[in-house]
Amino acid sequence: MESAPFSGTVGGHGGAHAVAAALHHGVDTMFTLSGGHVFPLYDAAVKPEPVMRLLDVRHEQTAVFAAEGVGKLTRRAGLAVVTAGPGVTNAVSGVATARFSGSPLVLIGGRAPDARWGQGLLQELDQPPLFATITKQARTVHETGSIAAAVDGAFTAANGAHRGPVFLDVPMDRLYDQAEAEPAGGAPAADRSPDPGEVSAVARLLSEAERPVLVLGGDVWLDGAEAAALEAAEELGVPVVTNGQGRGLLPGGHRLLANRARGAAFGGADLVVVAGTPLDFRLGHGLFGGKDGAPPAKVAHLADAADQIAGHLDLAASASGDLGALLRGIAAEAKPRPEAREWAERISGTAARAAASDAEALASTADPIHPARIYGELNRVLDDDAVVIGDGGDFVSYAGKYIEPRRPGNWMDPGPYGCLGTGMGYAIAARLSRPSSQVVTLFGDGAAGFSLMDVDTLVRHRLPVVMVCGNNGIWGLEKAPMQMLYGYDVAADLSPQTRYDEVVRALGGGGELVTDPEEIAPALRRAFDSGVPYMVNIATDPDNVYPRKTMGV
Repeated sequence: MESAPFSGTVGGHGGAHAVAAALHHGVDTMFTLSGGHVFPLYDAAVKPEPVMRLLDVRHEQTAVFAAEGVGKLTRRAGLAVVTAGPGVTNAVSGVATARFSGSPLVLIGGRAPDARWGQGLLQELDQPPLFATITKQARTVHETGSIAAAVDGAFTAANGAHRGPVFLDVPMDRLYDQAEAEPAGGAPAADRSPDPGEVSAVARLLSEAERPVLVLGGDVWLDGAEAAALEAAEELGVPVVTNGQGRGLLPGGHRLLANRARGAAFGGADLVVVAGTPLDFRLGHGLFGGKDGAPPAKVAHLADAADQIAGHLDLAASASGDLGALLRGIAAEAKPRPEAREWAERISGTAARAAASDAEALASTADPIHPARIYGELNRVLDDDAVVIGDGGDFVSYAGKYIEPRRPGNWMDPGPYGCLGTGMGYAIAARLSRPSSQVVTLFGDGAAGFSLMDVDTLVRHRLPVVMVCGNNGIWGLEKAPMQMLYGYDVAADLSPQTRYDEVVRALGGGGELVTDPEEIAPALRRAFDSGVPYMVNIATDPDNVYPRKTMGV
């Protein structure tokens, strides 16, 4: 997925140098919010030929989340451009989200001019140190003739394993200056072939295990290993749990998919092989087994780069490199025991029973509306290639339980950084990257407050998406835990039944408020048929919060 290094002669102002390098890496859209520090980048984008689409938003966070979303969906770095000072600082949370999600992203920031640096210029701030801990690279380019090479290097780094964000800023005077340059091109891509000994060690553990589990995470998708993952899972015949953007690597309903039996699978396992995701709070920090007095499970960790291998616990084995090659190699060598096949059948039965037990909640006629009813109706209207985006806490937790993607690369959420406000940027990215697919963004009413103004962006750029808001009038992830801890809560209430749908309508889209569970399905059909950004604002029961066992710490 990496491009050949950029080379050739490039001339004009610094913006032309930057855009030429970005075009070389397949970038077709610049996500931005206007600012004079970066006008040359716009000038270069709109000059033929080819023209780069300019998609301007209402808050810089949305520009960065849209570019990060493109990275997640296409597996090639998206480009965000923001002006100096507050434009850059508004982008920090989006960049941190990309860092924790392993999303390829390039952010170019404006910067006060070099010629008068230190004289108290407007928005004068040394910006790279803000990004030093959340990027693969963060630097200032001080020479116009070096801009193309720097942007080329930024995309190469962002797209290379382990993927992540890169930040560059360019002083205003250097961006406006004229120059001619001949970028020499960077070093060839590193060899990512797995170590055969590491592959054999993991395969040996799988051959010995009686109760193995395979976890497939977002990096499996980002590394282009989705076909290898499905083949390996079926060859091994072991229970599979998908994590984050790994959801859909085994399609919903697959006999080996154990997401609805996570507790039984992880609690009873004697070996857990985790591929393409960190051993973080979402996976109990890598502590598996121990159920009914059983010893802790052995853990093997597979990562796309050596520096992603977990260092906080003793691993039985680990391997790094191209995840597709790793999974195929392990599946080819491993010889699962008969007991492992029997274990997979038991877990499959547990998952099936759990799914069957969902029927009552998914069809609930409760008033106020049970959040699960929304997902019962949504599942009936989603196409196999629908892109489902979660931006919220409690309401989106229900989505994680009840929505199982049919295809890989079609699920998006804030990831392990847990930053609300991603939804509108991800919706923009999804509509551009998957123009023929349904796109639905699931908002909690708290999360909707972070980015709803960017419905204006959807309307101006004619990007129809469906928004579903689970409106319970509270911060659901905070209210119940605070009550549990202190017997009271503060700063956890929102106005009940706020008309977010009317906000969408005022901005040029469509929408409606739903208070009757029987009206959910007709409203969803109207939303998908509307051809405009459309909000289905559903009043849900504030007393029905997601029954979670951990707060992520």
